[in-house]
Amino acid sequence: MKATLVAILFASCAFAQVQTPPVPQAACGPKNVQFETQTAKGAALPQPEAGKGLVYVVEVFEKVVGELGRPTLRVGVDGKWAGADKDNSYMYFSVDPGEHNLCTNWQSHWKRLSSEAAFTSFTAEPDKTYYFRARITEFAGPGGAANFSLNLEPITPIEGQYLVAQSSSSVARPKP
Repeated sequence: MKATLVAILFASCAFAQVQTPPVPQAACGPKNVQFETQTAKGAALPQPEAGKGLVYVVEVFEKVVGELGRPTLRVGVDGKWAGADKDNSYMYFSVDPGEHNLCTNWQSHWKRLSSEAAFTSFTAEPDKTYYFRARITEFAGPGGAANFSLNLEPITPIEGQYLVAQSSSSVARPKP
């Protein structure tokens, strides 16, 4: 009886190890989708659609280094791309009430940059607005080489409103 119980315990532990956790990339969208973006200053700000939540994602990148000075960040929610922003701009989209997984991923032809992604989750309520900051930070790596990290974090409504007011609106279309 003891041997059977021990065998069941080991089998259940082995089964738990075989199951793989969900891949965070699934919060984003297909890797092969790329966006072209345009920004516009002074765009009218939307109100939440009736019964839905409104999400703003603001890109913050202060360093200007050649081509890296205008990064494009793709933004995904629940496994689908919602669009992209570029050059310290913001984008917005509506979501149904409930739990959502949010992702941002650096769109770049450079492999080390295109692997940068950040994730968060939130619960949307009807008729509420949510603000997130996608921040790219530069830091010195081995040998003084420039390295970058990407963070995605919720911010307060007052800070979100301030960042949106200081930024351009980004409109993105998938590249053909």
